[in-house]
Order: sequence, then C-alpha cells, then structure tokens
Amino acid sequence: MQELGNNYPALEMLRLDKIHPVISGNKWFKLKWHIENFRNNDYKGVITFGGAWSNHIIATACACYQQNIKSVGIIRGEEPVQYSLTLQEALKYKMELKFISRQEYSQKSTAGFLQKIKAEFPGYYIIDEGGRGAEGERGAAEILDLVNKNDYTHIVCAIGTATMFKGLMSALVPGQIAVGIPVIKGFTELADTACSNIYSEYHFGGYAKHNLELISFINNYYIQTGIPTDFVYTGKLAFAVNDLIKKEIFKKEDKLLLIHSGGLQGNLSLTKGTLIF
Repeated sequence: MQELGNNYPALEMLRLDKIHPVISGNKWFKLKWHIENFRNNDYKGVITFGGAWSNHIIATACACYQQNIKSVGIIRGEEPVQYSLTLQEALKYKMELKFISRQEYSQKSTAGFLQKIKAEFPGYYIIDEGGRGAEGERGAAEILDLVNKNDYTHIVCAIGTATMFKGLMSALVPGQIAVGIPVIKGFTELADTACSNIYSEYHFGGYAKHNLELISFINNYYIQTGIPTDFVYTGKLAFAVNDLIKKEIFKKEDKLLLIHSGGLQGNLSLTKGTLIF
C-alpha cells in the first residue's frame, strides 16, 4: 500500500465483522427487520437467494437456525458434485438448498418465478438476495447508531445490492456525504442520488473478480493495519479509498468512516495461502 503522505484525511473503520462469527457484518442489520416481519406474521419458514459462496445465505441459515425457523436457500447454478464450504455450513444449520440454473435465477424477481416458489413453499416468507428491500435498508440505517455519526464528513462502504448503502444514506446528518464503491461491473444505480458519490472503477473486472494487484493490496493492508478484508467487498473498498486519497478526492480536514461489512468467509474460496491471514 503506497504511502499517502501528510495531506490525507482522518480515517476510521467500523468493524462490523466482529459482531458475530457467522451472521457477519452488515448481514445482522439487513436481516433484523425481515426476521421481525416473520415473527409478527403466521409464516412457516424463510426463503432467500444467493450463490455458492454467499455471505447472505450462510448468515440467513444461521440466524434462522438459532431462532428455530425453517429456511430454504435458492442457490444460483446447477447443483455441484462438491458443495462449497459456505453451502456445507448452511446445511449444518438445517437450511434446505434448492439449485436452479443461472438463467432461471436471473428471473427470480419476476411475478411468474415468485408465484412458482410460493406454490412450492406455501406460507414461506421471502427475503430477496442480500436482504434487499425496505426492511434491509431500515436495518442498515441502524449501523450508524453504533457511532457518533456527527463526527464524520463521509460514510464510505462497498456496494453490492446497494441495500446497506441506501440505508446509510437515509441516516446521514445534514452536510454528510455517502461514498459508495460498487463491486459489480457496470453499476449505474444511484449515480445521481443526492448526498452521495459513487466511484465505479474499482470492481477489478466484476463481482468476485480479482487480480494480483488486489490480493497484494489486501495482504499489505493487513500487515499495516491488522485488519483482514475480503476480495469481494471490503478489500476493494479499502483499495478504492486508498487510491481516492492519493488522487486528493478528499480534503485533509475530512473525516471518513469506512464500514467493514464482514464477509470474510468468502476468502475460503481462494487457494490456501493466497492471503496471509
């Protein structure tokens, strides 16, 4: 990680990865009001969506298991011969896994697909991928209750589904700026949203894509700070902030709060030894 010099702004990181070993980072917040909705209605179980290494899938499986709620994970892609470590853990938490093709998965928000799922699992509460929706955003807004948010000029986070980002934006104080780092290639949503700055050039090729430059940065970042990040979300976040500071996007008098959104379990998909932690 390149030396930033004496003209850089103050930085602090909110370590949501330390909240829970499995329901990691922002997942606890994004699931909170969905689970509350489940409890307040006569549902039989929970259905949600994700990929083979999804942080959301494992967090939902664990949260439901702890509260004795039946859970079903609709998994993107054909059933593999060898399950990922994430899916193996989800099974331990008694989540039922249903694999569908990527083409069918792309239709998961359509009325026809949802009608089919509701017919197969009648009475189940559906949580969209990543906790997306008003409930997820409501929970994400509560992240800033953990700090004195008035201390910061900028709140900075990675963007996947944008659920956390939207929630954080709703909780900003006057004059505060939300900064988003999309990890998905071609992200254009929210580009013109008031009180926000979106920097879309740090996806490293797309969702879960990475290269030696990013891996080297993540390892060096850990050496210098002692903070582990992941190659899907928080590593790209830290890389982007470091680069934006070098480009003098932020002023010396700014104070940035970076949100560590967890998701470290995804690093297990890398070859052993790729990361030093």
